[in-house]
Amino acid sequence: MAQLSLLFLVLLASVVTMPLGRRTGVPQPVLMTVLGLVMALVPQIPNIAVDPDLILPLVLPPLIFAVARRASLAYFRANLRSILLLAVALVVVTTTVVAASFHWLAPALPVAAAVALGALVSPPDPVAAVAVAGSVGLPRRLVSVLESEGLFNDVTAIVVYSLAVEAVVDGDFSVPHALLRFVLSAVVAVVVGVVIGWLATRIGALLDDPTQQVALNLLVPFAAYTLAEEIEGSGVLAVVVVGLYLADRAADADDVSYRLVGSAFWDIVETLITGVAFGLIGLELATVLKDAGAGWHSMLGDAAVVITVVVLVRLIWLLPAAWLSKRLSRGEEDTPLSWRETVVLWWSGMRGVATVALALAIPFTTHGGHDFPGRGRIVFTAFSVVLFTLLVQGLSLPWLVRRLGIDPHLDLREQKQRELWGRAAHAALARLAELEEEDRLPIELVEKLRERQHDRLARLCPEQYEEEEANEARQRVSRLRKLREVEQELLAASRREVLLARGEPGADPELVDHVLRGLDLRSERK
Repeated sequence: MAQLSLLFLVLLASVVTMPLGRRTGVPQPVLMTVLGLVMALVPQIPNIAVDPDLILPLVLPPLIFAVARRASLAYFRANLRSILLLAVALVVVTTTVVAASFHWLAPALPVAAAVALGALVSPPDPVAAVAVAGSVGLPRRLVSVLESEGLFNDVTAIVVYSLAVEAVVDGDFSVPHALLRFVLSAVVAVVVGVVIGWLATRIGALLDDPTQQVALNLLVPFAAYTLAEEIEGSGVLAVVVVGLYLADRAADADDVSYRLVGSAFWDIVETLITGVAFGLIGLELATVLKDAGAGWHSMLGDAAVVITVVVLVRLIWLLPAAWLSKRLSRGEEDTPLSWRETVVLWWSGMRGVATVALALAIPFTTHGGHDFPGRGRIVFTAFSVVLFTLLVQGLSLPWLVRRLGIDPHLDLREQKQRELWGRAAHAALARLAELEEEDRLPIELVEKLRERQHDRLARLCPEQYEEEEANEARQRVSRLRKLREVEQELLAASRREVLLARGEPGADPELVDHVLRGLDLRSERK
């Protein structure tokens, strides 16, 4: 089987495993990893031939950017304490404890090599964690914590990993130099992210076609990552910064087409790249076993110790950290509210793409021409951590959530959503009053529009209305719902007629598609 055929098979599986995961309750990353493992054991399927140096720049930028664009700077400012505790402090602590444990197991290896292993297994994968958490119906608050943790833990881990590998390869390490590199890497990444974001907004303002705007956004994370890495900055942090920058400078409120196209596009990107990334984890198993040599069985004990350390350190850190964050919380932070949620957050710390990419990117030799000390052992241990956390923790998380009785509705998501809809309705009423004062609307039209907005408010915020008014509003809403159902039937008939016209001789397909898109947009309006 050729490499191109293998890639197509993995992409197809990425699509098929989405509905399969919903039906079976098994998250897509776990399904794709299992599929990759099975394929790796089939002799007819060749070993995957992907340059390890290309995995990070090709996979991480779009995935990190897709998560970052759903966030905001205000959210991160409000949750800065939790992010520092989870994404920075926990990664450093995990790296330190894993490095100490591995050096105790293999005292002949340089300390820097043990630190490299600790750094590459320390960051939980945001894509895997969010996919698994979403599939079991966790409260949105916990999903937000996992997303925010995932955006920044890769940054810390990759910088520490780079310094450790550099120390092994060069044979020289200086703590002051390492700290300076760490700070400079962060500063460079922030500057690059802001500059790329500013340029993207200026160029985007010149584009009036949504497909062109989305195409520009696709290039942005790769540009930020590549430029930051070229000038010794953190590519992942640059992608996070540019994603947050653009998210806080979203398109014009009336640019409906861009948001519809952009949302659909990034959903597709996430689906395909996530599937390929986790399928790659399984497919690389054959390569890992080959590099480890015939003695890989003897490495299972080391891997078991590191897995235990990784899992226990997260629990031991999270329990007091969650308690402290809750005690110091100002009320708006997304922190676990109980020990049960903290346990779920602990068990959601799956490792994934970043760990595999960093492990495979370890050089084979040092600058002195010697073999990188313990490379096969480090890579095997890293893969063992990934497979355990994905397959054991990922598959058992639904059971744990049910066992602990975690209610997805406890985070008041529905209440907050109603409040936001209420704000939107009040804003519409205020604008209607302004238009009425300008004498731009007939009185009967104003009354009809005002009635619609009050009906929406009565449905969303019934406590603001008397019982009789609320009942009347509910009846009008029922009639309006029926009217919308009929309107949808009419729009469906219109779409069928336009599609029929597309096949007629002499019809201009582009013109027909333009009209069809207009009908589709009307159908999406609520």
